[in-house]
Amino acid sequence: MSEVSRAVNRSSFRRFLTAAVISSAGSSVTAVAMPILVVQLLDATPFEVGMVNAAQLIPYAVLGLFAGVYVDRWRRKPILVWASVGRAVALGTVPLLWLAGLLHIWVLVIVLLLFGSFSVFGFAAMQSLLPRLVPRSQLVKANARLDQADAAATTLGPTVGGALVGLLGAPVVIAVDAISYLADAALNSGLDVDEPRPASRSRNLMNEVREGLRFTYRHRTLNPLAISTHVWFLANGAALTVLSLFALRSLGFSAYTYGLLLTTFGVASLLGASSAHAIGTRIGPGRTVILTRSLYPLTWLLVTFATDTIVGHLLLFAALGLQGLAAGAENANEMGYWQALTPDELLGRVNAARRSVNRTMAALGAVTAGLLVGAIGERPTLIGVTIVFAIAAGTLAFSPLRHSARDL
Repeated sequence: MSEVSRAVNRSSFRRFLTAAVISSAGSSVTAVAMPILVVQLLDATPFEVGMVNAAQLIPYAVLGLFAGVYVDRWRRKPILVWASVGRAVALGTVPLLWLAGLLHIWVLVIVLLLFGSFSVFGFAAMQSLLPRLVPRSQLVKANARLDQADAAATTLGPTVGGALVGLLGAPVVIAVDAISYLADAALNSGLDVDEPRPASRSRNLMNEVREGLRFTYRHRTLNPLAISTHVWFLANGAALTVLSLFALRSLGFSAYTYGLLLTTFGVASLLGASSAHAIGTRIGPGRTVILTRSLYPLTWLLVTFATDTIVGHLLLFAALGLQGLAAGAENANEMGYWQALTPDELLGRVNAARRSVNRTMAALGAVTAGLLVGAIGERPTLIGVTIVFAIAAGTLAFSPLRHSARDL
C-alpha cells in the first residue's frame, strides 16, 4: 500500500471514528432521557417499559436477515449515511409530538419501531464497512479505538444528559440525539473508501440469506460464540429493563443520579476498551471474550443485592463499573474476531444475521422482564437475569473457542 493510500485510509478512519463519537454522545444523552420520559413523565407500567425497550429492537427480527443481503448487494457508505438521516428524523418527532400533546406510550413505540428499522441497516453497514477502512490484521485495534471513543462519549453524555433533563425536560433533550445523527451522516458522507460497485447479476434473496446463516452456524468457533451472544442479549435486554425500574422507582434515583450511574459504566467501559487490544494480543480474542463474559453474572448478582441505602447505592455503582470493564474489553475482541474470519462478500449478511437474532433476543428479554417484574417483583427477576448471564458464559467457556489462544 502506498503512503498516499495509507494517509487516505487514516483520514477516512478518523472521520468514521469522529462520526461514531458524536452519535454515541447523542445516544448516551437519550439513554438518560428516555427512561425518565417513559417511567416518570408517561408513568408507564412495567410491561409498557418493556415494550418501549423492545420497540427499537423488534425490526431486527423482521428486517435483519434481508438487510444483510442488501448491505452485501449495495455500497455500504450510502446505506450508513441514509440510515443516520432516517434515525435523526424519527427521534426528532419525539419532542414535536410531546409539545403537541400527542406523545403517548404506544405512539412512542411506533416512533422507536421506525428508528429501529433504520438502525438495522445502519449497524449492518457500519460493521461491514470497517474492514474496507483498515487492514484485517488491525481490526481488533480499530474496534478498540471505536470502543474507546464510544466509552469516552458515554462517560460525559449521561452526566450532561441528566443535567439537561432537569433543565429542559426529557422530550426536548432527545432532540440532541437527533442532531447527533445528522452530524454522523454529514461526516460519513465524506469518507474516501474503495467500494467497488457490486455485480448486477441475477440473485436469489433466500439463497443469499441462507449463505450467511450457514457460514455463521456451521463454523467451529463462530457457532458457539453466536449462540452465547444470543443468550447474553436475552439477559441484557431483561437486565436493562429491570435496571431503569429498580433505580428510578425502588431506589429513588433522580435523573442526575441515574445519569451518574450510566457515567460510571462509561468510565469503566473506557478503561476496558483501552486494555482490550493488549489483553487480546496476550491471550487471544477468543479467550478474552470468555474471560469477560464470565464477569456478567457477578455484576447482576451485585445489582440484586443493592438497597436504598448509601451502601446499596455504592454497590449498584460498583456493579455497573464491573459491567463496563467487561463490556469494554470484550466488544473489540469479539467484533475483530468476527470481521477477520468472515469473507468480505459475506460480511453484510453475517453481521446482520447475528445482530438480527441478538436484538430479537434483547427485545424478548425486555418484554419478558416487564411481565416478570409486574408478576413477581424486581429482585426475583434480577436473580433470573443472573442465571441467564451464567448460561451465556458457560456456553462459551466449554466451547472450542477456549483453545484459540492467539487466533488472529
